[in-house]
Amino acid sequence: MRLTIERSHLLKSLQHVQSVVERRNTIPILSNLLISSADSQLSLTATDMDIAVVDSSPSEVGQAGATTAPAHMLYDIVRKLPEGAQVEIATEDGNDRLSLRTGRSKFSLHCLPTEDFPQVADGELGHQFALPAKDLRRLIDKSRFAISTEETRYYLNGIYLHAVENGNQPVLRAVATDGHRLARVEVALPAGAEGMPGVIVPRKAIGELRKLLEDFDEEVQVGLSEVKIRFVLGTATLSSKLIDGTFPDYARVIPEGNDKIMTVPGKAFADAVDRVSTIASDKSRAIKLSIADDKVVLSAHSPDQASATEELAVDYGGEAIDIGFNSRYVLDMTQQIEGDSIKFEMADAASPTVVCDSDDPLALYVLMPMRV
Repeated sequence: MRLTIERSHLLKSLQHVQSVVERRNTIPILSNLLISSADSQLSLTATDMDIAVVDSSPSEVGQAGATTAPAHMLYDIVRKLPEGAQVEIATEDGNDRLSLRTGRSKFSLHCLPTEDFPQVADGELGHQFALPAKDLRRLIDKSRFAISTEETRYYLNGIYLHAVENGNQPVLRAVATDGHRLARVEVALPAGAEGMPGVIVPRKAIGELRKLLEDFDEEVQVGLSEVKIRFVLGTATLSSKLIDGTFPDYARVIPEGNDKIMTVPGKAFADAVDRVSTIASDKSRAIKLSIADDKVVLSAHSPDQASATEELAVDYGGEAIDIGFNSRYVLDMTQQIEGDSIKFEMADAASPTVVCDSDDPLALYVLMPMRV
C-alpha cells in the first residue's frame, strides 16, 4: 500500500473513528484501525465488536492495499503534524510496518495482520428511512442526559427509538430514563419509518453518533432491524448492535392531571438552582422548592449546618406546596430547555412532576421528587 493524503482529510477521518477504540483491550487487534486504499480513497474502520465506524477520505493512491495500525497512536501523530501537510503512508517489510512521512518527520508503526481484524457486517436491515441531521441531533441532545448508567438495568442504558401516534400525528419518539428522571422527545415520522420495531440504541453508540453529527447538516440514512442499526452520514457509517431487552412501559410513569402548575423564567430559575445547590451535600444534592403566592423560595442545607435560600417570582396560583428535587437532575433538564419559561406540573410532594418547555410542545420531562 502506498498513498498520499492531506493532513486535514486524514485527521477528520481519524476523529470520526478512533474514539470507538477502547484504551484498554484484551484483544490486541481491537486496538488497531483497519486501513485500506483503493480508487482514490483511503478507508478507515474501527470496531469494539459492538459498534463499528467506517470513514473514507480522498487520497492519491499509488498502490492499493490494506493494513492495520494502532488507532490512538496514529491519531496523536496526525493531530500533531503541521496544518496543510501532505502525508505519505506506505506499508513496509511485508505489511508488518506502516511508515508515515511528512516533511522531515518519519514514523514507523507496528502492524497486525488484516486477517485478524473482525469482519463488519450489518446483515439484513429491513427498515430504511432518511432523517434530517438536525432532527436526529434534537432527539439525542434532549434525551441522552437521562440515560441510565446502572449496568444491572441494562435495558435502560440507551435511548428507546420507536414510531408512535401523538394525537393524529405519526412521530418518531426518543425516550430515556434512569428511574429518577425521564425525557421524551419527538420529531415528525420520516417516510419509510412506519412499522419500524422499537429499538434501544446503546449509550456508547449514541455518543459516537453525536460526534459524527457535529459537523454534518444533511440527511442521515438510517437502516435498522431488531438487532442492529446503521447510520450513514456522508462519508461516515456507524453500525451498532442494539440492546437486547424490553424497554419499560414509560407511559405509566408520566402522570396526567397534575393540577398545581408553576411557570418559571427558564434562565433565572436555572441560575438560582445552581447558586443554592452550591452548599447542598455532595451525596444527595437536594434542594427544596417552597411554592406559594406567585413566588418560589429555593433552599438547601449541608451537613455542616450551612444553608442557602433564594426567592424567585413565578406564575403560580395553586395551594402552597413544598417539594424537593436532586439539583443536578434539575440542572441537567433545564439545559435542554430553549424557551424563555419552564412549566412545572405537580400533584404533591411525593408524586412525579411533569416539566415542559414553553416553546417546545414535542419535548416532555418527568422528575421524581425527593424527601428534603
